[in-house]
Amino acid sequence: MHSFGYRANALLTFAVTILALMCAMASFSDNLNNPSPTAEVKVLSINWFQRQPNGNDEVSMTLNISSNLQSMFTWNTKQVFVFLAAEYATPMNSLNQVSLWDGIIPSKEQAKFWIHTTNKYRFIDQGNNLRGKKFNLTLHWHVMPKTGKMFADKIVMTGYRLPDEYR
Repeated sequence: MHSFGYRANALLTFAVTILALMCAMASFSDNLNNPSPTAEVKVLSINWFQRQPNGNDEVSMTLNISSNLQSMFTWNTKQVFVFLAAEYATPMNSLNQVSLWDGIIPSKEQAKFWIHTTNKYRFIDQGNNLRGKKFNLTLHWHVMPKTGKMFADKIVMTGYRLPDEYR
């Protein structure tokens, strides 16, 4: 006859094995989801475009951000972190990324949104490289699951340009 300790160990091992199997199945099921998010960003106005006393360029913009990220949510999604970045090239760096706005979407109901805002974070370039600069606005997101690995993706929106002169 087996002792109580031996039986408890066998039961606990079996329970942990089943739990690990369920977590692996949950994580794998996220690979079957094919999200189709949409996003649109409009630059309504350039509030100011100036050169700081230290020689760096700074821009403030008013933006309309609309997005539908509902297809990102499955039963395994805990939340989605989303941020908007301005991306451009300079002679010193082939890719500069400046975060302009971010947010956390905790539920599928809040994943379809429209926001009228100014850039939440300062758009500053180290140097005076922004006059007349073409740039992209990119909406990045990171899906945080309840179990399994995180994944990230983005939508790149092109065709934006900063003024040729300071304002």
